[in-house]
Amino acid sequence: MAENTTAAAPPATNEPRFGVQRLYIKDTSFESPDSPECFRRQYAPTINFNINTRSRKIEGDMYEVVLRLTADVKQEDKTVFLVEVQQAGIFEIAGIEGEQLEQVLSITCPSVLFPYGREAVDALVIKGSFPALMLAPINFEAVYAQAKAQQPAPQQETLQ
Repeated sequence: MAENTTAAAPPATNEPRFGVQRLYIKDTSFESPDSPECFRRQYAPTINFNINTRSRKIEGDMYEVVLRLTADVKQEDKTVFLVEVQQAGIFEIAGIEGEQLEQVLSITCPSVLFPYGREAVDALVIKGSFPALMLAPINFEAVYAQAKAQQPAPQQETLQ
């Protein structure tokens, strides 16, 4: 019998690679400062929703991305409840640099994290004895494009 001595080629190190290593809640907060009085009134709140992300390189090709979801729910100028969830993840991102890396960290990673953060916000609100607060999906690509458009253009030096 002939022996097969062909070894598998090692993976190319410059190949773009993206992987989710871990998803976790970094921080949560739920406050209901107007309870129990708020339960005695007709529930018709105004909702102020904020979302932001931050990312940092941990080591090598590993990055932590944190998606912060905050809902401040008021009625008659009183806070009915305030909920904040910091949904985080560790992502392996290799072979991607510059603006493409920025896009992965600002679009792809938050898109992965959002469904988990949305569920955590909803669960906290329900446990606080309030109606469900199911957040609408977010187009992180549009959010990224809008943020880039609002950044001032870099100053160019003129040679004289």
